[in-house]
Formats: sequence, structure tokens, C-alpha cells
Amino acid sequence: MRLSFRPKNLFASLFGTKRREQYLERYVLREHKRGRPLKEILEDPYIRGWSTPYERARLLERPRIVEAIGEHAVADLRRTVAASGS
Repeated sequence: MRLSFRPKNLFASLFGTKRREQYLERYVLREHKRGRPLKEILEDPYIRGWSTPYERARLLERPRIVEAIGEHAVADLRRTVAASGS
């Protein structure tokens, strides 16, 4: 039996988290673009399995996600105003 000692990279968790957040961000943006509500996306097994509640909350602070959700909300408001004005 052979044992080997491999020192752990102390920074791996720092960089791994960022990469995982990027993948999660892309997933949220893609699913939101397909028309799914954000609440439903955040409850997906993929999102829940690859993130903590803290990381999911941080997703909502990412500029690209905020921008996409904001654009969607403004478009919904415009449709509502246009429909009620006709």
C-alpha cells in the first residue's frame, strides 16, 4: 500500500466558489430568458444542489442577474400599462 502526501491548495475553495457562481449565474440567466420565473429557477434541484442559501442570495446581487430581472419587470409593467390604457 502506498500513501502519498499532496498538499492542499489553500486558495482552491476561493476560486472554485467564483467559478461555481459563474455557472449558476449563467444557468439562472438562461432559464430566465426562456421565460421561467426567478422563484422557480432558484428552487431547481440543480441550483439547490450546487449552492448554499447564502450563495443563492449572492446570486441576486450579481449585476447581470439584477439587470435581466429588472428588464423583465419593466417590460411586464409596460405591457400592463399598455393593456389598461387601451
